[in-house]
Amino acid sequence: MTAPAPRLRHLTLWATIACVALIALASPFVGPRAITVQDTLAALTAFDPSDGAHLLVREQRLPRAVLALVLGAALGAAGAVMQTLTRNPLADPGLLGISAGATLAIVCMIALSGRIDVGATLWAGIVGAGLGGAAVFALGGMAQGHDPVRLVLAGAALSIVLLTLTRVITVNAEAHVFDQFRHWSVGSLQGRGWSVLGPAAALILPGCLAAFALARPLDALALGQDFGQSLGADPRRIWLAAAAVIVVLSGAATAAAGPIAFVGLAAPHLARHITGPAHRRLLPLSMLTGAALVSLADLAGRLIGGATPIDVGIMAALIGGPIFVVLARRLRRTAL
Repeated sequence: MTAPAPRLRHLTLWATIACVALIALASPFVGPRAITVQDTLAALTAFDPSDGAHLLVREQRLPRAVLALVLGAALGAAGAVMQTLTRNPLADPGLLGISAGATLAIVCMIALSGRIDVGATLWAGIVGAGLGGAAVFALGGMAQGHDPVRLVLAGAALSIVLLTLTRVITVNAEAHVFDQFRHWSVGSLQGRGWSVLGPAAALILPGCLAAFALARPLDALALGQDFGQSLGADPRRIWLAAAAVIVVLSGAATAAAGPIAFVGLAAPHLARHITGPAHRRLLPLSMLTGAALVSLADLAGRLIGGATPIDVGIMAALIGGPIFVVLARRLRRTAL
């Protein structure tokens, strides 16, 4: 017998939480250097700063595991909001030029300073994401109305321009600048410790709360501009607030680890199949699904890569790419 929809949703939610917890718990135990289970548990429960294994677990593996969860939640929430704004189930934050804007700003910061500074990188990413998003809204004619197709086209065009400028800067920069950018641009959690997690979480956690606070307005916006206005919603204010949330979440995630593709697309789409369109359920499950995808990609990269772990951005593309193809084919069949 088929389980009732509410019961099925609850079971799926708890199953997702369990998967996230299991992946997060497994993360500190996995890495290029073999550390016994006993030493790993001791590092978490009875930390000895003079023990190299304890330092590795507490200062690298543990913050890396938490950062994967935080970034995944940010990308999942940003993707869910983005898909509602554009009415496009295959949209992700990159369509607004946000990732490209953050990337260009960070490249300029690295080229000027010659190094990657955590605080400067985060703020450069936020500023670049904000400017990129603002430019897309201006080019997309937000003042004349909210046309999702026009907005997506403007975002795609601006992203091409910004990424071209990024390549021009990196090709003509000094070798050490190019090396630092190359390490960041593939999307990596390698070497991201507490110094990265703290500032990133300080931006992402309030951003996730703000996204959840927009659940009802986003429900109204999803019904269409005219119907939403009849319910008392102000589409312009909702768009501005939602765009600000996307900028903060996507900009902070991109600045912290580099671009991680497909998570913002796949997580909300998978969650929507379980929860339906209601954002008060969709947003939390999108965050959990995004956290699971990034954590799984990071864990798989370390397991497969062995002594030279595969970066999380590459693994996320390998996992998310097939999901994108399946979703696109399904939508095409539905349209036909």
